[in-house]
Amino acid sequence: MADIKRVLVKLSGEALIAADGYWLAPATLSRLAADLAAASRAGYEIAVVIGGGNIIRGAKVGAAGWIDRATADSMGMLATIMNSIALEGAIEAHGTSARTLSAVAVPTICETYARQLASHHMQKGRIVVLAGGTGSPFFTTDTAAVLRAVELKCDAVLKATQVDGVYTADPNKDKTATRYDRLTHDDAIARDLKIMDTAAFALARENRLNILVGSAHGEGAITAILRGEAKSTLVTP
Repeated sequence: MADIKRVLVKLSGEALIAADGYWLAPATLSRLAADLAAASRAGYEIAVVIGGGNIIRGAKVGAAGWIDRATADSMGMLATIMNSIALEGAIEAHGTSARTLSAVAVPTICETYARQLASHHMQKGRIVVLAGGTGSPFFTTDTAAVLRAVELKCDAVLKATQVDGVYTADPNKDKTATRYDRLTHDDAIARDLKIMDTAAFALARENRLNILVGSAHGEGAITAILRGEAKSTLVTP
């Protein structure tokens, strides 16, 4: 996709889980941080939203019935703050300036999210890691990613997944699955493709926000997707 300058990268918290089941794999964290730092050095203004599913998923805990959903989602927001400050530190270790801004105020740990502040950091070349989801329960980090992308006037959301785009079926289970190069929002809804949750996708469609879906695996993957040098699926208005 041409003309991308400002992008919000959505990362999965589950991607950070170590092979032994520990919540954080340092090598994975470092690789993702290096990739984001490289994209920043390439001239892209970058914001990041990372989920907390490697620690806790509020919807799953709430559905289990032993704790109410709003409380469980609050726990999930705290999990995203943990992942975000870990990612900020890893990005800084790769020589690129980063700031964590949280929708849930924890001022002794990181800055509190404000749209103008986040945009200022991005203009200064800092990678902004957006923690705490939307700051309210019942919304996923997918929704938070789209909301922040619209607020910050991003050119696109890059959803980094385990595969190199959107397929007709799960390519890990169905060898006949084929990848879409390009889709419209209406195509994705009509075909019931699970790109993001319903609220996130509706918000993206309403605001005519482009969504890129591609794999974050491999050195330089994010920059390659943004430059159109790696396989991905573009979902357009």
